Amino acid sequence: MKMIRNLSTVIAAILISVPSLALADHDVLLQGNNRLAIIDADGTVSWEMRWGGIHDIHLLPNGNILTRQGGAKVVEINPTTKELVWSYDSAQENGNAGKRIEVHAFERLENGDTMIAESGAARIIEVNQDGKIQKEIALTVEHPGAHTDTRLVRSTKSGTYLATHESDGKVREYDRKSGKIVWEYEVPLFGREPAGGHGPEAYGNRLFSALRLENGNTLIATGNGHGVIEVTPEKEIVWQIQQDDLPNIKLAWVTTLEVLPNGNYVIGNCHAGAGQPLLLEINPSNKEVVWTLDRFDDFGNSVSNSVLVDMAGKSIR
Repeated sequence: MKMIRNLSTVIAAILISVPSLALADHDVLLQGNNRLAIIDADGTVSWEMRWGGIHDIHLLPNGNILTRQGGAKVVEINPTTKELVWSYDSAQENGNAGKRIEVHAFERLENGDTMIAESGAARIIEVNQDGKIQKEIALTVEHPGAHTDTRLVRSTKSGTYLATHESDGKVREYDRKSGKIVWEYEVPLFGREPAGGHGPEAYGNRLFSALRLENGNTLIATGNGHGVIEVTPEKEIVWQIQQDDLPNIKLAWVTTLEVLPNGNYVIGNCHAGAGQPLLLEINPSNKEVVWTLDRFDDFGNSVSNSVLVDMAGKSIR
């Protein structure tokens, strides 16, 4: 990816040809310091454009980038031309005009529609390419707020959505057909009092993401709980890492999760400060850190989401 003439073609080729095992280093698509960029495995920034803050991002099979623009607009970017080829503004469309709406999660579905989680409206919608709602699911929110109704939402193979409700400290699983909650889990505080905030000194259960593993368990990034837990359907914690478990690494606002084909976990470590990795890959069996990305000087303290380009289409994220 050194000589980039047609980035969409290059990325699309990676999606097809990437090997089944993770590489020692990774090509990473991320946003920080008003830069949307791809960092190659050798550390070179091979592509970038000026871009504001995000909470979700995807690399589509056609090589385009699906991300957020502003607080409520979902956009698809052609990275070669840097032009928007599709957009949907949740702050204006389908009954939301005049409301405070924020969007923190979205996903391009297999049928071509786009799932969007609308905080403030407390709903998940699926819209087609023309912006028409094809499906709507009302979210259960105990502590409503446009900034905190949800963080990431992800579909599962079983036909559900796993939604992380930041203000409630809970994962709720919604059936896509009925909209009913079929599973719920409250992230524990482990006997500590919540201290609010986002940095290493903060504490709480304001979770950010949840993924359904192949074994049926759920992997949860606990946000300002500074860790990751794996929970069974019966709500038993069977694996976890906490803030100071990893040598020379302090976990802060733990955001994204990506499960690689070799079983390793890639974890987002946002708001951790200088000298701490933005991303880290660990072997869950022995909790060994096998790769880190520390680009604080270039991308700052608020890298909330990322995509491993070399693993796109192969990992669970």
